[in-house]
Amino acid sequence: MSTETSEEPTRTCFVVMGFGKKTDFETGRTLDLDKSYRNMIKPAVEAAGLKCIRADEIVHSGLIDVPMYQELLNADVVVADLSTSNKNAFYELGVRHALRPYTTVVIAEDGIKTFPFDVSHVVVRQYHHLGEDIGFDEVMRFRGLLTAAIVEILKKSPRDNDSPVYTFLNGLTPPVIAAAKIAAAAAVKSGEARGKALVAGALPVTEADGPTAGEATPLTTSTHSMLMQQVDEAQKNGDFVAAKNFLSFIRGMMKQEAPTRSEDPYIIQRLALVTYKSKSPSELEALREARDLLIALDPATSNDTETLGLWGAIYKRLSELTGDKSHLDEAVRGYERGFFLRNDYYNGINLAYMLNVRAKALAADPAEAIADFVQARRVRMEVLSICEHCLADNPGPAAGASAEAGLEYQKSKYWVLATMAEAYFGLGYEATGEQRLAEAYAAAPLEWMKKSTQEQLKKLKLLLADSPLKRIT
Repeated sequence: MSTETSEEPTRTCFVVMGFGKKTDFETGRTLDLDKSYRNMIKPAVEAAGLKCIRADEIVHSGLIDVPMYQELLNADVVVADLSTSNKNAFYELGVRHALRPYTTVVIAEDGIKTFPFDVSHVVVRQYHHLGEDIGFDEVMRFRGLLTAAIVEILKKSPRDNDSPVYTFLNGLTPPVIAAAKIAAAAAVKSGEARGKALVAGALPVTEADGPTAGEATPLTTSTHSMLMQQVDEAQKNGDFVAAKNFLSFIRGMMKQEAPTRSEDPYIIQRLALVTYKSKSPSELEALREARDLLIALDPATSNDTETLGLWGAIYKRLSELTGDKSHLDEAVRGYERGFFLRNDYYNGINLAYMLNVRAKALAADPAEAIADFVQARRVRMEVLSICEHCLADNPGPAAGASAEAGLEYQKSKYWVLATMAEAYFGLGYEATGEQRLAEAYAAAPLEWMKKSTQEQLKKLKLLLADSPLKRIT
C-alpha cells in the first residue's frame, strides 16, 4: 500500500522495462509487463516513499530520449526489469550503470534461467509471472521484497556500489549536469511543441494558454500517457474509431519527433487492431488498412507473436469476405507461425479452425484436404494440454484482491474454458465439449463473450459436417 503523505515525494524512482505484452523468445511465453508494473513495481516503490515514473508516464515534448536519459542520470533509484530479455531495458540498465555507481535495483521474472555474462555480476531479484497475470500471493511477496530493497539501499551510508562499471574501475567520478540548464532547455522545448500543436489545432486552447502581464505565452503539452489512457477508454467502450484516431495522432507525433527511428511495434499493433475492428469506412477497407499497417513489422519473418496473431486474424476475415484462397493460406501461415513460437491456445485454436476451413476448400484434392483435417486434430490436442496447464497455474485471485483483478481473472478463465469446449467439439467429443461450454458460460463476465463463442461454434460444426475422412474408400 502506498505511503500517505501531505506532500509530493521529493525522491524519484525511474522504472526501466518494456510496456504491454511482450514475448520472451527464450521460453516462448508472452508476459503482460503492465501487470508487473501496476500490481507490483509501482506500489512497492511508492510504499518506500518515492515517486515512481516509467517512460510512458514522462511529461515531455520533443524527443523522449532527453527526459529518459535525464531520469537515468538523476533518479534517486532506478528499478530495471529485464523480463523477456528486453533489449531496450538491457541498454538503459547499462547507461544507468555508467552514470551512477549505486541505487540501481535489477529484477526479472524467473523464466529467465541464464543472464548475459556482463549481467551475471549483478544481483537480480526474481518474481514469478503467470503470463497474462501474476498471482496475488506472489504480488504481495515481491512488493515487500522490492520495497525493503529500495529502503535498504537508500539508508546505507556509505552506499555500496551496485554498478559493475564503478566496482571494477576504481576512481571514476559520476557525471553531473546543471539542473538550471536542464530546466531551461525543457521549458524552451515545451513551449515550441505546444505552440506548434496549437497552430495545427491538435490541442485545445485553454485559459492557461492566455498570456499574463509581463510574460510570454505559458505553454503546456499533452503526454503520451494521457493519450494512451484515452485509447484504453475508447477501446473499452467499443469506440474503435475514436481509439484509432487517438493512436494515429500518437503515431504521427512520434514520427515527427524522431523521423529516422524505427516505429514502436506496440503502437502499430494496437493501431492495426482498432483499425480492423472499426470497420470504417467499410469492413473490407478497414481490414486492408490494418494489413498495410502490419506490413511495417514484416510479418513474413517476424518472431513477434502479437504481430502474427493479428496478421492471422486479419487474413481470416479477409478470406471470409473475399473467398480468396491466398488470403486463407496467409491466415493459416500467420496462426501457425504464432502457435509454434508461442505455444498458446489463442493462435492454436484459430490455426485448427483455419485448417478445417482450408480442408473444405481443398475438397477437389482429397489428400491435401485430409492432411489439413488431421493436422487440425493434432493442434487441438496440443491446445487442450495448454489449456489444462493454464487452469492449473491460475487458481484465481486470492482473498482481498481488487475487483479489477477479479474481472480480469474471469475473462481469462472464460476464454480458456471456451477454447477447450471448441477443441473438444472439433475432436468429436460432443459431451465433454458441452460440459466445458456450460462451465465457460457460467464464468462469462460479459454477455458478448458468449455470443462470440456461439457464432464460432456454429461455423465449426458446419465445417465438421463435411469431413474429408468420409470420402476415404
